Amino acid sequence: MAAALPARAQVIPAFGNDRKGTSGFQFLKIPVDARSAALGETVVANAFDASSLFWNPALAAQATGPQIGISHTAYYTGINLESLAGLYHAGGFTLGVSLQTLDSGEMDVTTEFEPYGTGETFRLVDLAAGLTVAQQLTDLFSYGVTARYVQESVAGLTTQTGVVDLGIFYRIGATGVQMAVAIRNLGIDAAPKGEIERVTVDPSGNSVTTENDFESITPPTTFLLGLSYDLLHADARNDLNFSGQLTHLNDNAESFNLGVEYVWNQTLILRGGYRFGVDEYDLPSLGAGLMLPDLGRIGARFDYAFSHLDRLGTVHRVGLNVSL
Repeated sequence: MAAALPARAQVIPAFGNDRKGTSGFQFLKIPVDARSAALGETVVANAFDASSLFWNPALAAQATGPQIGISHTAYYTGINLESLAGLYHAGGFTLGVSLQTLDSGEMDVTTEFEPYGTGETFRLVDLAAGLTVAQQLTDLFSYGVTARYVQESVAGLTTQTGVVDLGIFYRIGATGVQMAVAIRNLGIDAAPKGEIERVTVDPSGNSVTTENDFESITPPTTFLLGLSYDLLHADARNDLNFSGQLTHLNDNAESFNLGVEYVWNQTLILRGGYRFGVDEYDLPSLGAGLMLPDLGRIGARFDYAFSHLDRLGTVHRVGLNVSL
């Protein structure tokens, strides 16, 4: 029996590995905000700020007052990810707008014949712009929908499509337990448009072939099931939250994530998280937050997150969330 357990542990995480590389628009899977990254991406049931527009639109209806969130991610190899989101309560609904961009900067063009560069450069620029509508039916339950326009541009090729996020949220009375389900990036396949030149070899020597017919790309649809528990929610000076999340992707194996967040005196925030079943994640993610002094009715929170992958390196994230 004991010998069978390691075998099961190897088979289950590897079950979805055959799906790797079967979808595009991969930038949609990158966490845009520092808080979620520090918590091991376990915020589908407790992101009650502008980041809800990325994780679960149903949480936007639970936010207290208007919110604005700005985030910057220093990604691998000089790639930068930026995000801007805002939400506003209007009547019985909550409306939100969000913008997410990923920019590689200029990169050298290399070929199999000129591996050290051709002297040319190219750039990868991804963009996602969304509109969110959410409604709080009771103080315990809310739902939300986000529609997003998505675009990838690289080396003269552009791919465009639309995706939808769906989410529900439920708070179990005054127990401190919260549950949520979200489906992200449910969309339509799209093929790149444009043309690109490729160097080939024929009997007469090197020649250039122009490619303009490409296969369709599938968005990275993701199913999230999350649970959050406020252990010290009745304590005025201390708050301790535990969160767990099951993530199912259409292009990779399932993973289970855990996160913990401690808030002292509504001022200092410490966070940590871990993603089980994800390649390269051998170290937990860490982060901190600082509640800035209120300016009248305006409150602000500064966040920082650190995460590391074995071969790719370290990612730093910073963010500012403003409550109006």
